[in-house]
Order: sequence, then structure tokens, then C-alpha cells
Amino acid sequence: MIITRADIEAAHARIAPHIRRTPVLNVENAFGHDGPVSLKLEFLQHAGSFKTRGAFNTLLSKEVPAAGVAAASGGNHGAAVAYAAKQLGVTARIFVPEISSPAKIAVIRSHGAEVVIGGARYADAQAACDLHVAESGALRVHPFAAESTVMGQGTAALEWEQDAPALDTVLVAVGGGGLISGVASWWAGRVKVVGVEPEGSRALHAALEAGRPVDVEVDSVAADSLGAKNTGDLVFSVCRETVDHVALVTDPAIRDAQRLLWRDYRIASEPGGAAALAALVSGAYKPRSGERVGVLLCGANVELAKLAEITHP
Repeated sequence: MIITRADIEAAHARIAPHIRRTPVLNVENAFGHDGPVSLKLEFLQHAGSFKTRGAFNTLLSKEVPAAGVAAASGGNHGAAVAYAAKQLGVTARIFVPEISSPAKIAVIRSHGAEVVIGGARYADAQAACDLHVAESGALRVHPFAAESTVMGQGTAALEWEQDAPALDTVLVAVGGGGLISGVASWWAGRVKVVGVEPEGSRALHAALEAGRPVDVEVDSVAADSLGAKNTGDLVFSVCRETVDHVALVTDPAIRDAQRLLWRDYRIASEPGGAAALAALVSGAYKPRSGERVGVLLCGANVELAKLAEITHP
């Protein structure tokens, strides 16, 4: 194992004073399934997504130079790094692509970080971030291609196992793959871990199919959070050994899951945050009768005007 359970336990001890222990909601006979479903409400994390875990673990386990920290993000990772940097008293510069939602950019700025907007997609923002790091000496906080990030994200699974009944399968949305790499590293060989990607943004699905990381085109309503062009070597190496498979969901299925979460639970979820549930509701993942299924609801940085459009057309 590249990332061990001991690594994740150490990360949790390191970041516990700085993060929220997000709750679990257990429901029965919901979402078209006749068995129990456990929802890990990670959208309640500081800055609105699970990414705060990896951000704190990186900043607390690395030496932060005078130039501060820098990150590229579709939005949620940037918000998390900005929040962690503010809490720890360091400066942050966040690079975001033009597709990032105004809601996410506003969250980043609210935590005091400098925001640099440019490039059509996440990969463009990452290239700009890498150039800044090379020129300034700032610490790069990568959203998925870093062991410290993956270890931090894996702490969500550690808590989940402690707080929820035993699970057979967990569904986890995949962008770059840092979250699923951490979750799968924690549960490797004990719980089936299934990735969920939009049909139009399938970097992990394509990598597992090709047997290596490959570039993909990105076109999805969830592209600002699940829009990585390539998983990179670390995520691929972890996931090929620990992830059962990747289920693909359509954009309409993601929107349906957003509507359901708002209608039945008053959860305001961004598209990427609803993607894992979309796999269960749409049948992209079909559990056996009575299977104990976990769904990680990972992000809530949604533009409320857009949520209103799809929930009250």
C-alpha cells in the first residue's frame, strides 16, 4: 500500500483540532434501494467540502516558506486551502479556471486568499500555479497528486467507519481522485469502494481502462469540481489496487440527485457533491438486495440561483 491506515490515522490526529467531524445520516429504504444507506455529510466540513482535510494535513506536515502557499482549483480545493491558510496565519494565492462558479470564488476570497482567474479548464489553472511556485518558492498544495492530500482525505473514511454501521460498499465521487484514493486506502480489502464520475469527465475510468493515466476531455455540469483532465500517477497507482470499479453518471442524473437532496432533505448540493448519490438513484450502481451502501456527499458550494432554477423550473 502506498498510503497506509497508519498514515491516515496519523493525519487524523494532526488535523483533528482544525476540522469538523462531519455527521452521518443513516436511512432505510431510500433512493430506490431496499437496504440501509449511510450518508457521510462531508459538505458540512469547513469551507464547504472534504478538501479542508487534505489542505490542513499538507500545511501542518510541510514547512511553509515565506512566500506562503499556492494551489490550483476548480473552487473547492482553493476554498479549503484558503481557509486552512487563514487559520494557520499564512498567505495563499489560488489559481482558478474561468469555469469556476462565482459562489466558489467568493468563498475563496472570503478567507482572505488572493484569487487569480485564467484559463478555460482546471489544467490551465494548474499550469499557472506551477509557474508561480517555480518563480516564488511558494508551497504547492496539490488537490490530488500528493500523498499528504490523499492521507488527509482518507480521514473522512476513518471517521465514517467509527460512526456508521458496517458498510458493504461506498460510493465516492471522483474529480482528480484524491478523495477516493484516501477512502480506498483506508478500506482496502474490507469494503468495496466504487468511484462515480460524470460521463463527460471520466479521468479515473479512462485510466483504469487504459492501464495508465491518460488525458480526457472534460464537459460536464460538475466540471468545476469533477473536472480533472488526468489523474496522475499517484491516484492511478492507488486506485488500480483498491477501487472496485468506476460507475459513470449522466448530467441529467446529477441534476436529479441535486433536486432529490433539496426536496427530501433540504440539502443544497453542488453537482459534484450529488454525483455519488446520482449513481445509486439512477441505477448506474445497482446494489444487491439488503446491501449496506454508503454515499459520500462531498460538497455544498453551489450557486443558489442555479439550484433554484433546477429545483423550481
